[in-house]
Amino acid sequence: MNKLKIYLETTMFNYYFDSDRDAHADTVALFEEIRTGKYDAYISPYVIDELDDASEPKRSNMLALINEYNVAILPDNREAERLAVMYVREGIIPPKCLFDSLHIAMASVNNLDYVFSLNFKHINKLKTKTMTNLINIREGYKPIIIISPMEVTDNDENE
Repeated sequence: MNKLKIYLETTMFNYYFDSDRDAHADTVALFEEIRTGKYDAYISPYVIDELDDASEPKRSNMLALINEYNVAILPDNREAERLAVMYVREGIIPPKCLFDSLHIAMASVNNLDYVFSLNFKHINKLKTKTMTNLINIREGYKPIIIISPMEVTDNDENE
């Protein structure tokens, strides 16, 4: 069986270090599952751009996770940019949140299985999950699963 290929949206790096957030433990558990080889993890240059905007030392700590967990960086992709603009044009994600569209589009055009996101405002919400997949299918891409780490990790801390 092939390993699932997952895209880590920027919020995953924030929650890793934000121990006061509900999703912190599950986020750390997901990164540990990546370390054990359960998933092949990817990000894009757009994640790095967003991480670069954080203040120190959080910025350096979040960027260090990329190497620590052997997360691959997908190259820029004009097709992903075209698809992301389509998501915005169709009213799925606001124009000022183009990076949110780019995350989903990068995962889609690179044939990944999941987008892990804790951005419930624009990415991990029913409208986005439904509408981006309709566009993906129309444009010849497979549907992408947008999910949070709480839905898949084997974290039994709260049981």
